[in-house]
Amino acid sequence: MADQAARLKSDHGTEHTAEHGTNNESDRRTDPDAVRTSASVYRSGQEIECWLTDMDGVLVHENQPIPGAAELIQRWVDTSKRFLVLTNNSIFTPRDLAARLSSSGLEIPEENIWTSALATAQFLKDQVRGSESGNRAYTIGEAGLTTALHEAGFILTDQNPDFVVLGETRTYSFEAITTAIRLILAGARFIATNPDATGPSKDGPMPATGAIAALITKATGREPYIVGKPNPMMFRSAMNQIDAHSETTAMIGDRMDTDIIAGMEAGLHTVLVLSGITHRDDIAAYPFRPNQILNSVADLKNQI
Repeated sequence: MADQAARLKSDHGTEHTAEHGTNNESDRRTDPDAVRTSASVYRSGQEIECWLTDMDGVLVHENQPIPGAAELIQRWVDTSKRFLVLTNNSIFTPRDLAARLSSSGLEIPEENIWTSALATAQFLKDQVRGSESGNRAYTIGEAGLTTALHEAGFILTDQNPDFVVLGETRTYSFEAITTAIRLILAGARFIATNPDATGPSKDGPMPATGAIAALITKATGREPYIVGKPNPMMFRSAMNQIDAHSETTAMIGDRMDTDIIAGMEAGLHTVLVLSGITHRDDIAAYPFRPNQILNSVADLKNQI
């Protein structure tokens, strides 16, 4: 397959592939942000063995599957590729998300879903292991976060917690936020699942974790440690779940400011799809580039 693709390197040092014999080959050389495809996805001569992928904008859009998503997932299964679907959404458990994806026509086992809530619980578990930190946490969030913390061995309480953990919920209460502020001022460590300032709803954008975190920071003077994307820790914790190595792992995402930059900083092969938030004209605003740019995951399934 290597003789079917020519490797091109942009001025930013990232590597792209283009098929020999295409009529647009000269255009591809002059346009570093052109959509590029290849016969197979390689990195440093090694075939990608493990895949991480964002969910919204990559596999689904407004609860509808993106064309090619089901076929890509089946291709991973057929070729025994290890993969995880990543999401900053901390509201739902993996079982909940698997059911929601199934209703959208995508069959993804719950063990193949990694949320910011799971990553946060794993981070906190690692923090308290072998240290003097306790395992008591005050939580603002829903079942996805509370379940993950319970399963990681944490006691959820508002009495002298070691951590205040802020996640996403559709029902932020002034009372809960006030309690969080007072506990942080009393010495609890401030943790947030993700930095997203707004989230979608049927009536339009609504405040999300990042917006509430900013309010708490303003009141306390304490910045949270944020575990979810674009923190590369989210990717590393996901890779640990499937015994993946950065040299042979790829990340597929639709956002330059979270998926691609975090994948790049985690040392992964990065694939930007234009089926979600980022459009082709947006790419030029960033000083970095993904390794591949594709219209959608439909262009990827034949490369595996």
